Amino acid sequence: MSATHQASWVGAVQRLALLVGGTVFALVLLLLVTGHDPSVALRALVRGAVGSWYAFTSATLVRAIPLALTGLCVALAFRAGLLNIGAEGQLLMGAAASAAVLGTVGASLGALALPLALLTGVAAGAAWAGVAALLRQRFGVLEVISTIMLNFVALYTVGWLVRGPLQEPTGIYPQSASLPKAVQLPLLWTGTRLHVGLVLAVLLAIGLWWWQRSTASGFRLRAVGQNPHASATIGRINVARVSVLAFLASGALAGLAGAVELTGVTFALYENLSPGYGYTAIAVALLARLHPLGVLGTAALFGALQAGGNAMQRDAAVPIALVNVVEALLILLVIAGDRLTAARSARA
Repeated sequence: MSATHQASWVGAVQRLALLVGGTVFALVLLLLVTGHDPSVALRALVRGAVGSWYAFTSATLVRAIPLALTGLCVALAFRAGLLNIGAEGQLLMGAAASAAVLGTVGASLGALALPLALLTGVAAGAAWAGVAALLRQRFGVLEVISTIMLNFVALYTVGWLVRGPLQEPTGIYPQSASLPKAVQLPLLWTGTRLHVGLVLAVLLAIGLWWWQRSTASGFRLRAVGQNPHASATIGRINVARVSVLAFLASGALAGLAGAVELTGVTFALYENLSPGYGYTAIAVALLARLHPLGVLGTAALFGALQAGGNAMQRDAAVPIALVNVVEALLILLVIAGDRLTAARSARA
């Protein structure tokens, strides 16, 4: 390993340690201000997140999987200079498309049903992101606006589907029929809820890191994200093409997250399938500084916060909203720190 790469890894580890330390410090302050006992609350948080093998695998890591996949979605788009805020909608449409395929032809496909469901989720997420890409390229609509609006369209579309075409056979519950065991993602360890979606997330993060670092197309994406005008005039890069492909690939990752969540966790489609994974993914990507491997670490951190926050609320009567406040403070601190560093570099 070269000295540059070794320094990069050391810096990443130090950054993750600072994030963990900053999270604990901010949470202790908020607990004191709100009149809660920090020792009781933090013990409950640790128990819920990493207090046992089951808590770590079935709560923290299971939550980290969709956060990692949607975090990769956001990181890829942001790296290309695209503000894709629509990971939530792309995730929901990926889950809905997978549920539709499994509900119609899944039983007749046997072993091919699960791979087809995952690929359908990928295609649906890419297509949903493609709508925003089309609006941007053809009509100049800012992707920030279009992707946010498409999130609500996706949410209401899922609501209609689970009360209409995809509703379970009895027509009582607003959800799709439960998936049979044959089309569920296999578990990594028996006795836990951790499924092979974790392997998919890790492999995709490694693949994206290698692609961005070692290929010509990855360089073009980074160049367009840095300066699209210079890329077009000096580098002779087709900026529109790179942007559209980045948007589609970004949406595909979020759609895969929806398909994985459906086939690995919920086993049915319903309105609250995602507790906001696509929105939290923005924080995951920003705190990782858009680095694909860093996304794995920040996704695990946020997964631990969510799992521990639920336990803290249940066992110590501390509102989980405090964890959400800590997450927001971390984002603001990181952005402020990056701005200060950029200002110092500019002055130097």
